[in-house]
Amino acid sequence: MYDAGLSFRANEAFRRARRRALWQGVLDFFRGKQALRASLLSFDTVRDKLKIRGQHYAGLQMIPIDKIVGSVGRYQDFDRAFLPAQDHIRERWRAVYQAQAAQGTGLPPIEVYKIGDAYFVRDGHHRVSVLKELGATDVEAYVTEFETPVPLPADTVETDLELKGEYAAFLLETGLDRLRAEQQIEFTVPGQYRKLEEHIAVHRYFVGQREGREVPHDEAVARWYDEVYCPLVEIIREAEILAQFPGRTEADLYLWLIEHQYYLSEETGYEVPWEEAAADFSAEFSQGSGRKELEAGVKKAIADNKELTGQ
Repeated sequence: MYDAGLSFRANEAFRRARRRALWQGVLDFFRGKQALRASLLSFDTVRDKLKIRGQHYAGLQMIPIDKIVGSVGRYQDFDRAFLPAQDHIRERWRAVYQAQAAQGTGLPPIEVYKIGDAYFVRDGHHRVSVLKELGATDVEAYVTEFETPVPLPADTVETDLELKGEYAAFLLETGLDRLRAEQQIEFTVPGQYRKLEEHIAVHRYFVGQREGREVPHDEAVARWYDEVYCPLVEIIREAEILAQFPGRTEADLYLWLIEHQYYLSEETGYEVPWEEAAADFSAEFSQGSGRKELEAGVKKAIADNKELTGQ
């Protein structure tokens, strides 16, 4: 039975939601965020970059709507807040709104894929949008979970995916997550995982020379992590250097300290201890002109990587 009042309310609700989406797009444009938090993630893109290893059905669950951050095939129809981003979805959106308002007992469960802490809608985009517009914080969903070696927080944005893709490729190549489940090596600058692979190869060579044998790949990876990476990260933690470089990670500092120690050793003519290199790095690059020099180097590394990869 046609309900003119309900139809009017549905139309007004869509109009309000659409207007908010448009204004948010304008604000994001002027803030330089139009390609970041405003966009839903594409499931296909995330799946390809993160080297999915398997999947399993996790059953019917109540899931937080705020952790639904992507879509399977319809990531351009809604924004990250699941506001309608296209006018052509108006009729379907209004029909779902009216069904929810008329029933008052909830809509059928949606279907989602889960990667890490993030959910991607396979079926039920309009339901998510309408429920969020009505103030819901959770939704019932049939969940299929995909397994990846790389963590995917719900606040991941599109620009994070390149780094996560590099991380996944590094783990696939080295098997470090299989050998050391506790590992967590994340960079804020692209192109750095290739350097780690070189470090592992060099460590494998010198261990083999020292011990007079061919060192198996897995052993080389594990020993690099135990004998090189972890001890230097422990120095970084003990010296509390990371606090002086907000927005950076222990892995960033590991590589910077490696390079700084090499520079100091070449300059002084003797092998500078890690502790001394760490203290010197902190003093030189945590503020003033040294900080500007470091930031310029980071920007150059990002630009060089984009040129190298054709991005």
